[in-house]
Amino acid sequence: MRVGAGTRVARLSRMPARSIDTATIAFGLVSIPVKIYSTHERSEEIHFHLIHEGCGQRLKQFYECPVHGKLDRSEISKGFELTKNNYVEITKDELKALEAVASDEIEIREFVPISAVDPLLVDNTYYLGPGKGGDRAYRLLRDALEDTELAGIAAYSARGKQYVVMVRPFEDGLAMHQLRYPDEVKKWSEVPLGKLPKPASSELALAVKIVEQLRHDTFDPEQYADEVKGRVRKLIAGKAKGGEIVAPEKVERPETPDLMAALKASLETGKAPARGNGHARRGDGHTRTTRSPARNGHAKRTARASRPRPHTSRAKSAAGRARAHR
Repeated sequence: MRVGAGTRVARLSRMPARSIDTATIAFGLVSIPVKIYSTHERSEEIHFHLIHEGCGQRLKQFYECPVHGKLDRSEISKGFELTKNNYVEITKDELKALEAVASDEIEIREFVPISAVDPLLVDNTYYLGPGKGGDRAYRLLRDALEDTELAGIAAYSARGKQYVVMVRPFEDGLAMHQLRYPDEVKKWSEVPLGKLPKPASSELALAVKIVEQLRHDTFDPEQYADEVKGRVRKLIAGKAKGGEIVAPEKVERPETPDLMAALKASLETGKAPARGNGHARRGDGHTRTTRSPARNGHAKRTARASRPRPHTSRAKSAAGRARAHR
Protein backbone atom coordinates (compact mmCIF):
# COMPACT_ATOMS: atom_id res chain seq x y z
CA MET A 1 0.00 0.00 0.00
CA ARG A 2 1.35 3.43 -0.92
CA VAL A 3 1.15 6.05 1.81
CA GLY A 4 1.24 9.73 0.88
CA ALA A 5 3.77 12.09 2.38
CA GLY A 6 1.01 13.95 4.20
CA THR A 7 -0.26 10.88 6.09
CA ARG A 8 -0.71 11.55 9.79
CA VAL A 9 -1.63 8.83 12.29
CA ALA A 10 -0.29 10.33 15.52
CA ARG A 11 -2.24 12.82 17.62
CA LEU A 12 -1.35 16.44 17.03
CA SER A 13 -0.40 18.67 19.93
CA ARG A 14 -3.38 20.75 20.97
CA MET A 15 -3.37 24.42 20.04
CA PRO A 16 -4.97 27.20 22.13
CA ALA A 17 -8.69 27.55 21.49
CA ARG A 18 -9.71 30.00 18.77
CA SER A 19 -13.10 31.68 18.82
CA ILE A 20 -15.56 30.79 16.07
CA ASP A 21 -17.76 33.86 16.52
CA THR A 22 -18.40 36.92 18.66
CA ALA A 23 -21.61 38.11 20.34
CA THR A 24 -22.96 40.36 23.05
CA ILE A 25 -24.91 39.18 26.10
CA ALA A 26 -27.72 41.59 26.91
CA PHE A 27 -28.20 41.39 30.69
CA GLY A 28 -30.73 44.00 31.81
CA LEU A 29 -29.16 47.29 30.71
CA VAL A 30 -25.69 45.71 30.72
CA SER A 31 -24.00 44.60 27.49
CA ILE A 32 -21.24 42.00 27.78
CA PRO A 33 -19.06 41.32 24.72
CA VAL A 34 -18.18 37.62 24.50
CA LYS A 35 -16.30 35.24 22.24
CA ILE A 36 -17.84 31.90 21.29
CA TYR A 37 -15.71 28.75 21.29
CA SER A 38 -16.58 25.25 20.14
CA THR A 39 -16.52 22.51 22.79
CA HIS A 40 -16.03 19.88 20.10
CA GLU A 41 -12.47 18.53 19.77
CA ARG A 42 -12.41 17.58 16.09
CA SER A 43 -8.73 16.64 16.16
CA GLU A 44 -9.65 13.64 18.33
CA GLU A 45 -12.12 12.31 15.77
CA ILE A 46 -11.21 9.80 13.07
CA HIS A 47 -12.37 10.86 9.61
CA PHE A 48 -12.43 8.69 6.50
CA HIS A 49 -12.69 9.66 2.83
CA LEU A 50 -14.22 7.62 0.03
CA ILE A 51 -11.49 6.28 -2.26
CA HIS A 52 -11.32 3.92 -5.25
CA GLU A 53 -10.56 0.44 -3.88
CA GLY A 54 -7.20 -0.81 -5.09
CA CYS A 55 -6.39 2.55 -6.69
CA GLY A 56 -6.32 4.87 -3.70
CA GLN A 57 -7.60 7.98 -5.47
CA ARG A 58 -10.21 10.02 -3.64
CA LEU A 59 -13.66 9.93 -5.25
CA LYS A 60 -15.56 12.98 -6.46
CA GLN A 61 -19.28 13.41 -5.89
CA PHE A 62 -21.76 15.02 -8.24
CA TYR A 63 -25.53 15.48 -8.57
CA GLU A 64 -27.54 14.01 -11.41
CA CYS A 65 -31.02 14.84 -12.69
CA PRO A 66 -32.87 11.74 -13.99
CA VAL A 67 -33.97 13.83 -16.99
CA HIS A 68 -31.03 16.13 -17.75
CA GLY A 69 -28.10 14.15 -16.36
CA LYS A 70 -25.09 15.58 -14.46
CA LEU A 71 -25.62 19.08 -13.01
CA ASP A 72 -23.39 21.94 -11.95
CA ARG A 73 -23.87 23.27 -8.41
CA SER A 74 -25.14 26.58 -9.81
CA GLU A 75 -28.14 24.69 -11.26
CA ILE A 76 -29.23 23.23 -7.93
CA SER A 77 -32.13 24.71 -5.93
CA LYS A 78 -34.13 23.53 -2.91
CA GLY A 79 -37.59 22.00 -2.87
CA PHE A 80 -40.11 20.95 -0.23
CA GLU A 81 -41.90 17.65 -0.93
CA LEU A 82 -45.67 18.07 -0.67
CA THR A 83 -46.52 14.58 -1.91
CA LYS A 84 -44.30 11.85 -3.32
CA ASN A 85 -42.18 13.31 -6.15
CA ASN A 86 -44.18 16.55 -6.04
CA TYR A 87 -42.02 19.48 -4.89
CA VAL A 88 -42.49 23.18 -4.27
CA GLU A 89 -39.33 24.92 -5.46
CA ILE A 90 -37.86 27.61 -3.19
CA THR A 91 -35.18 29.86 -4.65
CA LYS A 92 -32.09 30.99 -2.78
CA ASP A 93 -33.29 34.60 -2.86
CA GLU A 94 -36.64 33.63 -1.35
CA LEU A 95 -34.94 31.77 1.49
CA LYS A 96 -32.54 34.67 2.04
CA ALA A 97 -35.46 37.05 2.49
CA LEU A 98 -36.96 34.81 5.20
CA GLU A 99 -33.79 34.37 7.22
CA ALA A 100 -33.48 35.89 10.67
CA VAL A 101 -31.47 39.09 10.78
CA ALA A 102 -28.23 38.37 12.65
CA SER A 103 -28.05 40.73 15.62
CA ASP A 104 -25.22 38.87 17.36
CA GLU A 105 -27.03 39.62 20.61
CA ILE A 106 -27.69 36.94 23.22
CA GLU A 107 -30.75 38.57 24.77
CA ILE A 108 -31.45 37.02 28.19
CA ARG A 109 -35.22 37.02 28.72
CA GLU A 110 -35.55 35.03 31.95
CA PHE A 111 -33.60 33.16 34.63
CA VAL A 112 -34.56 29.63 35.68
CA PRO A 113 -33.00 26.83 37.77
CA ILE A 114 -30.61 24.77 35.66
CA SER A 115 -32.54 21.63 36.63
CA ALA A 116 -35.68 23.14 35.03
CA VAL A 117 -34.21 22.60 31.54
CA ASP A 118 -34.47 18.96 30.51
CA PRO A 119 -31.21 17.61 28.99
CA LEU A 120 -33.32 16.28 26.09
CA LEU A 121 -33.60 19.87 24.86
CA VAL A 122 -29.82 20.41 24.63
CA ASP A 123 -28.62 20.29 21.02
CA ASN A 124 -25.12 21.83 21.01
CA THR A 125 -22.84 23.33 23.65
CA TYR A 126 -20.34 26.19 23.35
CA TYR A 127 -17.91 27.92 25.67
CA LEU A 128 -18.26 31.67 26.16
CA GLY A 129 -15.17 33.73 26.92
CA PRO A 130 -14.98 37.46 27.69
CA GLY A 131 -14.63 39.80 24.72
CA LYS A 132 -12.57 42.96 24.59
CA GLY A 133 -13.44 45.22 27.52
CA GLY A 134 -15.98 42.78 28.94
CA ASP A 135 -13.95 41.09 31.69
CA ARG A 136 -15.60 42.84 34.66
CA ALA A 137 -19.21 42.45 33.49
CA TYR A 138 -18.51 38.86 32.36
CA ARG A 139 -17.26 37.89 35.83
CA LEU A 140 -20.19 39.69 37.46
CA LEU A 141 -22.79 37.71 35.47
CA ARG A 142 -20.94 34.44 35.99
CA ASP A 143 -20.76 34.89 39.80
CA ALA A 144 -24.39 36.08 40.00
CA LEU A 145 -25.57 32.94 38.20
CA GLU A 146 -23.48 30.71 40.44
CA ASP A 147 -24.69 32.37 43.65
CA THR A 148 -28.34 32.10 42.65
CA GLU A 149 -27.93 28.63 41.05
CA LEU A 150 -29.79 29.92 38.00
CA ALA A 151 -29.24 29.94 34.23
CA GLY A 152 -30.22 32.58 31.71
CA ILE A 153 -32.60 31.69 28.86
CA ALA A 154 -31.97 33.85 25.82
CA ALA A 155 -32.84 34.39 22.16
CA TYR A 156 -29.94 34.46 19.70
CA SER A 157 -29.92 35.07 15.95
CA ALA A 158 -26.92 34.08 13.83
CA ARG A 159 -26.18 32.62 10.39
CA GLY A 160 -29.74 33.25 9.23
CA LYS A 161 -31.35 31.24 12.04
CA GLN A 162 -32.97 32.04 15.35
CA TYR A 163 -32.02 30.01 18.41
CA VAL A 164 -33.07 29.66 22.02
CA VAL A 165 -30.05 29.19 24.28
CA MET A 166 -29.23 28.68 27.95
CA VAL A 167 -26.27 30.49 29.51
CA ARG A 168 -24.93 28.96 32.71
CA PRO A 169 -21.78 29.13 34.86
CA PHE A 170 -19.13 26.55 34.01
CA GLU A 171 -15.77 26.20 35.81
CA ASP A 172 -14.56 29.82 36.16
CA GLY A 173 -16.52 31.07 33.14
CA LEU A 174 -19.72 30.59 31.15
CA ALA A 175 -21.11 27.91 28.84
CA MET A 176 -23.95 28.27 26.34
CA HIS A 177 -26.32 25.43 25.42
CA GLN A 178 -28.22 25.68 22.14
CA LEU A 179 -31.67 24.24 22.86
CA ARG A 180 -34.12 22.47 20.58
CA TYR A 181 -37.58 23.92 20.15
CA PRO A 182 -40.40 21.80 21.65
CA ASP A 183 -41.68 20.72 18.23
CA GLU A 184 -38.21 19.36 17.40
CA VAL A 185 -38.32 16.81 20.24
CA LYS A 186 -40.20 13.54 19.75
CA LYS A 187 -42.87 13.10 22.38
CA TRP A 188 -42.40 10.28 24.88
CA SER A 189 -46.00 9.20 24.26
CA GLU A 190 -44.90 8.05 20.78
CA VAL A 191 -42.67 5.35 22.29
CA PRO A 192 -44.58 2.01 22.33
CA LEU A 193 -44.31 0.68 25.88
CA GLY A 194 -47.38 -1.42 26.41
CA LYS A 195 -48.28 -2.50 29.93
CA LEU A 196 -45.08 -3.06 31.93
CA PRO A 197 -45.18 -5.75 34.64
CA LYS A 198 -44.62 -4.46 38.18
CA PRO A 199 -41.43 -5.96 39.72
CA ALA A 200 -41.66 -8.13 42.81
CA SER A 201 -40.59 -6.46 46.06
CA SER A 202 -37.67 -8.92 46.44
CA GLU A 203 -36.43 -8.12 42.92
CA LEU A 204 -36.70 -4.39 43.57
CA ALA A 205 -34.77 -4.70 46.83
CA LEU A 206 -31.89 -6.53 45.10
CA ALA A 207 -31.87 -4.05 42.23
CA VAL A 208 -31.60 -1.15 44.71
CA LYS A 209 -28.63 -2.87 46.41
CA ILE A 210 -26.83 -3.20 43.07
CA VAL A 211 -27.48 0.47 42.31
CA GLU A 212 -26.11 1.46 45.73
CA GLN A 213 -22.98 -0.63 45.16
CA LEU A 214 -22.17 1.32 42.00
CA ARG A 215 -23.35 4.70 43.25
CA HIS A 216 -21.07 7.76 43.20
CA ASP A 217 -22.00 11.36 43.89
CA THR A 218 -19.73 12.70 41.15
CA PHE A 219 -19.01 11.68 37.57
CA ASP A 220 -15.46 11.31 36.25
CA PRO A 221 -15.50 11.03 32.43
CA GLU A 222 -11.73 10.41 32.41
CA GLN A 223 -12.25 6.82 33.53
CA TYR A 224 -14.02 6.00 30.24
CA ALA A 225 -12.18 5.54 26.97
CA ASP A 226 -13.32 4.79 23.42
CA GLU A 227 -11.69 1.39 22.87
CA VAL A 228 -12.96 1.16 19.30
CA LYS A 229 -11.33 4.48 18.38
CA GLY A 230 -8.09 3.25 19.91
CA ARG A 231 -8.19 0.06 17.86
CA VAL A 232 -8.93 2.04 14.68
CA ARG A 233 -5.93 4.32 15.32
CA LYS A 234 -3.77 1.24 15.86
CA LEU A 235 -5.10 -0.30 12.64
CA ILE A 236 -4.29 2.86 10.67
CA ALA A 237 -0.79 3.02 12.13
CA GLY A 238 -0.24 -0.68 11.38
CA LYS A 239 -1.42 -0.38 7.80
CA ALA A 240 0.70 2.72 7.25
CA LYS A 241 3.75 0.64 8.26
CA GLY A 242 2.65 -2.38 6.23
CA GLY A 243 1.84 -4.49 9.28
CA GLU A 244 -0.80 -7.18 9.76
CA ILE A 245 -3.97 -6.30 11.65
CA VAL A 246 -5.39 -8.80 14.16
CA ALA A 247 -9.04 -8.35 15.16
CA PRO A 248 -9.82 -8.57 18.89
CA GLU A 249 -11.77 -11.53 20.18
CA LYS A 250 -15.49 -11.09 20.70
CA VAL A 251 -16.45 -11.33 24.36
CA GLU A 252 -19.81 -13.00 24.79
CA ARG A 253 -21.90 -12.44 27.89
CA PRO A 254 -23.52 -15.54 29.40
CA GLU A 255 -27.29 -15.65 29.12
CA THR A 256 -29.23 -15.45 32.38
CA PRO A 257 -32.93 -15.91 31.62
CA ASP A 258 -34.00 -15.71 35.26
CA LEU A 259 -34.19 -12.07 36.46
CA MET A 260 -33.83 -12.99 40.15
CA ALA A 261 -30.79 -15.14 39.40
CA ALA A 262 -29.21 -12.30 37.44
CA LEU A 263 -29.73 -9.87 40.33
CA LYS A 264 -28.19 -12.26 42.87
CA ALA A 265 -25.27 -13.02 40.56
CA SER A 266 -24.62 -9.31 40.13
CA LEU A 267 -24.30 -8.89 43.89
CA GLU A 268 -22.07 -11.96 44.29
CA THR A 269 -19.61 -11.08 41.52
CA GLY A 270 -18.31 -8.15 43.51
CA LYS A 271 -18.14 -5.83 40.51
CA ALA A 272 -18.83 -2.79 42.64
CA PRO A 273 -15.85 -0.40 43.00
CA ALA A 274 -13.68 -1.04 46.02
CA ARG A 275 -14.33 1.33 48.91
CA GLY A 276 -11.70 1.86 51.53
CA ASN A 277 -8.52 3.73 52.40
CA GLY A 278 -5.57 3.42 50.07
CA HIS A 279 -4.81 4.02 46.43
CA ALA A 280 -6.87 2.88 43.46
CA ARG A 281 -4.89 2.04 40.35
CA ARG A 282 -6.07 3.91 37.24
CA GLY A 283 -5.90 2.58 33.73
CA ASP A 284 -3.27 5.18 32.75
CA GLY A 285 -0.73 3.88 35.27
CA HIS A 286 -1.28 6.66 37.86
CA THR A 287 -2.74 6.22 41.29
CA ARG A 288 -5.69 7.98 42.84
CA THR A 289 -6.35 8.23 46.56
CA THR A 290 -9.78 7.10 47.70
CA ARG A 291 -11.48 7.64 51.04
CA SER A 292 -13.82 5.31 52.80
CA PRO A 293 -17.22 7.03 53.09
CA ALA A 294 -19.20 7.08 56.30
CA ARG A 295 -22.25 4.87 56.52
CA ASN A 296 -24.78 7.72 56.72
CA GLY A 297 -26.91 9.33 54.03
CA HIS A 298 -24.90 12.59 54.06
CA ALA A 299 -21.48 11.11 53.30
CA LYS A 300 -19.90 11.70 49.90
CA ARG A 301 -18.96 8.58 48.00
CA THR A 302 -15.70 9.45 46.29
CA ALA A 303 -14.43 6.08 45.09
CA ARG A 304 -14.66 5.66 41.33
CA ALA A 305 -14.91 2.63 39.11
CA SER A 306 -11.69 1.52 37.45
CA ARG A 307 -11.17 2.50 33.83
CA PRO A 308 -12.26 -0.29 31.49
CA ARG A 309 -9.39 -2.32 30.13
CA PRO A 310 -9.08 -3.20 26.45
CA HIS A 311 -9.58 -6.84 25.50
CA THR A 312 -6.42 -8.84 24.85
CA SER A 313 -6.29 -10.65 21.52
CA ARG A 314 -5.31 -14.31 21.89
CA ALA A 315 -4.68 -14.48 18.18
CA LYS A 316 -2.11 -11.71 18.48
CA SER A 317 -0.37 -13.46 21.40
CA ALA A 318 -0.27 -16.73 19.45
CA ALA A 319 1.25 -14.95 16.47
CA GLY A 320 3.96 -13.50 18.72
CA ARG A 321 4.82 -16.94 20.11
CA ALA A 322 5.02 -18.35 16.60
CA ARG A 323 7.44 -15.65 15.49
CA ALA A 324 9.60 -16.25 18.58
CA HIS A 325 9.68 -19.98 17.82
CA ARG A 326 10.82 -19.35 14.24
